[in-house]
Amino acid sequence: MPKRVVPEERRRRRRPTKSGRVLSETLIVETALRLLHEHGSAGLTARRLGLALDCDPSTLYRYFRGMDELTLAIGDALIGRALRGWRPTGQWRDDLRAIGLRIHAAYLSHPQAAVLTASRVSGRANELAADEAVLGVLRGAGFPLPETVRIYHAFIDTTLAFAALDAASLALPAAARRADEDMWRSAYARLPAATHPHIAEAAPLLATRMLTSAYPTALDMLLTSTDTHAPR
Repeated sequence: MPKRVVPEERRRRRRPTKSGRVLSETLIVETALRLLHEHGSAGLTARRLGLALDCDPSTLYRYFRGMDELTLAIGDALIGRALRGWRPTGQWRDDLRAIGLRIHAAYLSHPQAAVLTASRVSGRANELAADEAVLGVLRGAGFPLPETVRIYHAFIDTTLAFAALDAASLALPAAARRADEDMWRSAYARLPAATHPHIAEAAPLLATRMLTSAYPTALDMLLTSTDTHAPR
């Protein structure tokens, strides 16, 4: 005989833990973000999370079917932070730029979490709200539906790709990150013009530019290209 399905609201724990906290999905996600920040992705386990929340690890499965579902919830929480306070202005280019920069910044504020979640599709509330916002901005500007979807695809993938790339760099051990950054000022700067004329010419600018994210530039390039096809 199959097991009776317990409704979601009845799976939630209402009694406080030993430390007096009442568990919730939000509390679990916030604690998971802290563990990722402190210990990296290897440190996010049900056991460690249970210890941090002062509960049996099995209790977590009242809220999430497994650690993968928790990972999706973490990514959705980052998008929720990005959207907090955003309001459309009616200027499609300004609105898309604001959304993109907000999402990128939200991921980079938790690089270890971003590495885990930027490539995932959760279908959760905040992700859906962000997608609805981007599509709404484009449709409100008068872009035809096929063009709207094409621009949305390029916009969201560019944003998340840079978030994943930049977060991966920030998530490196400090020594490895410094070594990568120093490479632009050492190996690249020492290349002779006789063998690498273009790198030698650009080396001083590369040493500065390559230590920052290219996302704002790439975003502006994407929006400028989009503007050439905008309804007039």
